[in-house]
Amino acid sequence: MRSLLALATTALLLAACSERPQTSTPLPPPPKPAGPQAGSPTTASGKARIALLLPLSGRSAPIGRSMQQAAEMALFDSGGRDIALASYDSGETADAAVQAYNKARQDGCALVLGPLFGPSASALAPLVRQGGANVIAFSNDEKAAQPGVWVMGIAAPPQVRRVVDYAVSQGIKRFAVFAPSTVYGNQMTSALQEAAAQRGATVVGTEMFDPQSLDMTAAAKRLVADTTAGGSSDGKVAVLVPVAPPQLSATLASLSAAGIDTGKVQLIGTGVWDVSGIGAQPALRGAWYAAPDPSKRADFERRFVSTYGNPPSRLATLSYDAVELAAQLARAKPGGDFSAEAIATPAGWAGVDGVFRLLPDGRSERALAVIEIQGDRSTVISPAPTSFRSTTN
Repeated sequence: MRSLLALATTALLLAACSERPQTSTPLPPPPKPAGPQAGSPTTASGKARIALLLPLSGRSAPIGRSMQQAAEMALFDSGGRDIALASYDSGETADAAVQAYNKARQDGCALVLGPLFGPSASALAPLVRQGGANVIAFSNDEKAAQPGVWVMGIAAPPQVRRVVDYAVSQGIKRFAVFAPSTVYGNQMTSALQEAAAQRGATVVGTEMFDPQSLDMTAAAKRLVADTTAGGSSDGKVAVLVPVAPPQLSATLASLSAAGIDTGKVQLIGTGVWDVSGIGAQPALRGAWYAAPDPSKRADFERRFVSTYGNPPSRLATLSYDAVELAAQLARAKPGGDFSAEAIATPAGWAGVDGVFRLLPDGRSERALAVIEIQGDRSTVISPAPTSFRSTTN
């Protein structure tokens, strides 16, 4: 009897061992988030993470490297106590900028400085609207400006408004424009027409020329006819020539060949004249243009050369000022305040290129000086306002 019982017990145990264990169905993995996951916006030491998006490869790499050096100089000048700066290569395309921006988000950056180009800045706007970090781009293309994506470059329309405002203050009531048939030339023509209308002045001539041509004499003759139609009793005519070197030489030669009388015409320009050696053009002696006050930039350039051994790109001041701005935002409160409201403070910011402020719609406003070209040197004839309470632009 015992043996039978033992056999039965053994059979039950063997049967139990042969059964496959019951397992529950494994849970599916959690869905992946739609966008890149941000890391910590601050470092272990409490510094705010700031991204710097620049073209560090491609044809614009020399500009990008110069701007990167200026940013590092600003970081040193501010002591580097409040921000940790990380550079990302945004290349020269919108796709490369998006990739750089996403990498910066993954790294937890609280604010993005850059990219340089307008189309690249525009491509980041949807990512910002999805909850990404705000962007302060270095472009001057106002078409790229959107809430959350600021363009802090020195836009051309405000330059035109500033120099027209000064010309009107000097008694000039008639204006004309001699510009290339390009997007920039059309934009400057529209800016002149709007600025003149706002100040009760008249545009008496608008002549566009082929940007590929080296002889604009026919268009220049038409412009001269337009500017002399009213006679000298109406005073000087201010002629806007928004042309950069090297094409500027041929443009001025065409105006001279057409018989333009510089005694009765005041040449005015935009920031494309804000380059070294512009006074080598004899026809520009006495011409006016609007730009940041060059005295502060001269000190920056001296320090840059002393630090890096080479002159900076003209755009290097933008990255310097942007890093200084980011450092101030980081000090606003523990962890920093990089909100749209803090960035677009009405009081604005002080920088190497003067006082500027970022507007809620993404555009920027700058306090510009009016500069007169006087041969081998240029002189500020109307200082830039020191605050926005004293400017009407």
